[in-house]
Amino acid sequence: MIKAGIIGATGYAGAELVRILSGHPGVELTVLTSRQYADIEFAQIYPSLYKIVNLVCEKFDADRLCKKTDVIFTALPHKLPMEIVPELIKRKKKVIDLSADFRFNDPINYEAHYQAHTAKHLLKTAVYGLCEVYAEKIKNAELIGNPGCYPTSVLLPLIPLLKAGYIDTNTIIADSKSGVSGAGRSPVLTTHFCEANESLNAYKVGSHRHNPEMDEVLSLAAGETVHITFVPHLIPVTRGMYTTIYANITKGIKKAEIKKCLSSYYHNRPFVRLCPNETEPKISHVRGTNFCDIGFTMDKINNRLILMSAIDNLVKGAAGQAVQNMNIMFGLDETTGLFNVPFPV
Repeated sequence: MIKAGIIGATGYAGAELVRILSGHPGVELTVLTSRQYADIEFAQIYPSLYKIVNLVCEKFDADRLCKKTDVIFTALPHKLPMEIVPELIKRKKKVIDLSADFRFNDPINYEAHYQAHTAKHLLKTAVYGLCEVYAEKIKNAELIGNPGCYPTSVLLPLIPLLKAGYIDTNTIIADSKSGVSGAGRSPVLTTHFCEANESLNAYKVGSHRHNPEMDEVLSLAAGETVHITFVPHLIPVTRGMYTTIYANITKGIKKAEIKKCLSSYYHNRPFVRLCPNETEPKISHVRGTNFCDIGFTMDKINNRLILMSAIDNLVKGAAGQAVQNMNIMFGLDETTGLFNVPFPV
């Protein structure tokens, strides 16, 4: 039985980790930490887990945490994990970090968009936890930089096609829409019900911090520098993420080749589903699951490929992918504890 601890268990991503791991047959949840809710039962904060999770939230204590865990999830805002993860790694704990602190290979790239990095030495060994692409590296990793939700929805449709050379890398545009839970649990005006309901808006256009994360991974896949145009939007749903990607295809590539490329790349990856019969994905079809549904069509007049993907931003975009990483790291079937059947309606 794997003993797991979660630092920052009461944010939305942390709570989703608690939900998933509490039903995982190979995991015992042993420690939940929360700075805001220390000494309060977790089920008081999230009553949906009453009589399912009986743990009391604790203040962070590295000694106690390391003595009671085999793997530690850090579900904290950027900057905080880099301050505590080095000590956890030093104590031989496997760590899966849900912030951006260990997603970048290049510390200069991280610092240009976040802040000074105080654990640069760990970036050399940290593995980017996009499970369907880097599973072999994840198997032997001690530290995982769990991908962001927007990057997951953009990278999974694009990487196979970039590796195959089917896309003009100078023409990629990604239009993404996220539910309000992606902004976290702390109340802010932009996600206030009266501001977000019955509305839709773009934000951080051309300056979102996930853009350089995607550029770095796509550049590695393409073997050349890639910089995509990325525009995120907020939509009035609690959870879910929908991405539409536009890109010119290289000369002579046909629709059947696109389908074959995606199908062959993900043929043995249980959480990527290619939509059948040229249908489009929907966020309602993946809500509460670790699936990424992908569809595509061709704009023949403009020689343009249109890719569509849908994920649950809190599951495949955060906690579910983190648990998938844990499964791979510990030699379990990657679907263990994650193969939830989606809601029909």
